[in-house]
Amino acid sequence: MPSTTTSPKHFVLVHGLSHGAWCWYKVVSNLQSAGHRVTAVDLGGCGVHPSRPEEIATFSDYVHPLIQFMESLSGDERVVLVGHSFGGLAISVAMEKFSHIVSAAIFITAYMPNCRDPPALQMKQYFKNLKPETYMDSRFTFKDGLPVSAELGCDYMATMMYRSCQSEDLALAKMLIRPSRLFLEDMSMDSILTENKYGSIKRVYVICEKDQVMDEEFQKFVVEDSPPDEVKSIPEAGHMIMLSKPNDLALYLQEIANTYP
Repeated sequence: MPSTTTSPKHFVLVHGLSHGAWCWYKVVSNLQSAGHRVTAVDLGGCGVHPSRPEEIATFSDYVHPLIQFMESLSGDERVVLVGHSFGGLAISVAMEKFSHIVSAAIFITAYMPNCRDPPALQMKQYFKNLKPETYMDSRFTFKDGLPVSAELGCDYMATMMYRSCQSEDLALAKMLIRPSRLFLEDMSMDSILTENKYGSIKRVYVICEKDQVMDEEFQKFVVEDSPPDEVKSIPEAGHMIMLSKPNDLALYLQEIANTYP
């Protein structure tokens, strides 16, 4: 188990598809107790963000709350960006725009684009390999064979996403989950990431070995497609690691932040 860092950091936590800042509540408490500053962001139409999901028409709308927060920081501040699952795309855009204030980026069982291809490449690969029965009671809308929006089903969450979590966390998720767009069309444009900005930031990928949503094989594909500076693999960790293993995750985040100050 990694040891904690004694140097205070500012962690910016970004949730995955259909979730919100609320899913980080255990990790936030852990990191704050260790003396760190922590900001968990609700992306557009997610969590308690006031916009309705149908009002979030573009990926720019979706990531605007994160961009707005990053713009509010002073130029000499340094932050550690943490993206979970779909949130890996959001922090990638923030890395490109604010490379001067990001000390490191941590991708937790997440999409992690490269600088060569459109960011949607990994998403398309994911859905290409996904069997329809895996969706269970989740509802997707499609256009030209590609998913446009998603609404996670209760059975899917219980069986695939929250299997390793406490029943209270699943109950909370069922109350707070919101539908979300996937923005594949926006993310299919030529890569918006560059080597001298996004590529200049230290990246660490955290593999969750027991993830049933983005399985270990797909996570390794992401790592091979966009090699980070370091890969950490956590045994017995499911998709919602921030809820099932918050203490372990908080320690890993602190260790990574201390390695890449």
